[in-house]
Amino acid sequence: MTYNTIILGAGAAGMMCAAHCGGRVLVIDHAKAPGEKIRISGGGRCNFTNMYAGPANFLSQNPHFCKSALARYTQWDFIDLVGRHGIAWHEKTLGQLFCDDSSKQIVQMLLDEMTRAGADLWLRTEVKALRKTEAGFALEVDREGARHSLTCHNLVLATGGKSIPKMGATGLAYDIAQQFNLRVTDTRAALVPFTFSDGRFKELSGVSLPARLSNDRNSFDEALLFTHRGLSGPSVLQLSSYWHEAEAIRVNLIPDLPLFDLLRDQRQAGGRKALTTELARHLPSRLVDHLAQHIPMKGNLADQSDAALNDLISALSEWQLTPSGTEGYRTAEVTLGGIDTDDLSSKTMEARDVPGLYAIGEAVDVTGWLGGYNFQWAWSSGHAAGKAISAR
Repeated sequence: MTYNTIILGAGAAGMMCAAHCGGRVLVIDHAKAPGEKIRISGGGRCNFTNMYAGPANFLSQNPHFCKSALARYTQWDFIDLVGRHGIAWHEKTLGQLFCDDSSKQIVQMLLDEMTRAGADLWLRTEVKALRKTEAGFALEVDREGARHSLTCHNLVLATGGKSIPKMGATGLAYDIAQQFNLRVTDTRAALVPFTFSDGRFKELSGVSLPARLSNDRNSFDEALLFTHRGLSGPSVLQLSSYWHEAEAIRVNLIPDLPLFDLLRDQRQAGGRKALTTELARHLPSRLVDHLAQHIPMKGNLADQSDAALNDLISALSEWQLTPSGTEGYRTAEVTLGGIDTDDLSSKTMEARDVPGLYAIGEAVDVTGWLGGYNFQWAWSSGHAAGKAISAR
């Protein structure tokens, strides 16, 4: 069977690409259903894009690579598509957009777009062999126990990265890229919780508060969540993409709280109160109890000099922690790194030295922040490749 285009991966990028390729298109995936990461995202409501998506929200060895695709298919273009399909949505914090109802609506929208474009979908299908031909590519695939020989002019790698292997994630895109001499940058888990081998935060599991997490490369003001294994929450997931092994992070537990002024004023009005009691008015009490084991907090407010209060503020705003590691690909939302952008065209996503071979989405060394940015990269890069293929 001969196709104009075969797309490996029925995820966000692959389905988006299939809707724009034109010609005879086949999408292949080993999963039982398409768009599984879409389905589970955003608590089942899919944080499908971000109102503020732009190049600054993406990590890559080449920070300029994503600009072209993001500019030619923006968040507003995808929002318009969602609207045309009658999907109601709402904005949460920091420009994050979610379905009012279910993430399954986004999956169905993409399937409808694929149907409109005439693309075929084969699920429960595994690639067994792949080679380059003069006309394009030849594949041997196993579809539910039956062997098929396929050929195509264009091959699109849209199988994602290594994150969440229990959903079937593999490094297939990287293996195929290397088969055709495309380079692959170092990869690691990103948007992932930090772990501490000593279990120091077990007693705080479930405690959450606004915080600022930072290192020498970036800083994020979002919620922090203590877990039985370490630290999680949006601020942690964001910083994990910028974290290097054995590196200390800084935690500010009071980023927008004028705690010095509050404590000093209360010292005048109610100096007999225990310092820890007053702190528990502004921070979770379980956290105060934990911190009291490491930071001087004894005595009443009246016993605290301005210098002592300043020392306390410094300890709470400059808490240094060194994670043992992260939860790894098991819970990572994305894979950092991937197919080297130096080997791809930023306009078409085509391999520079392998005509007809394209790479899109998470498989590429472009990784977005938490908050809908990675989906936007999937839409933008999938659209870029699809339009380039349709124009050939």
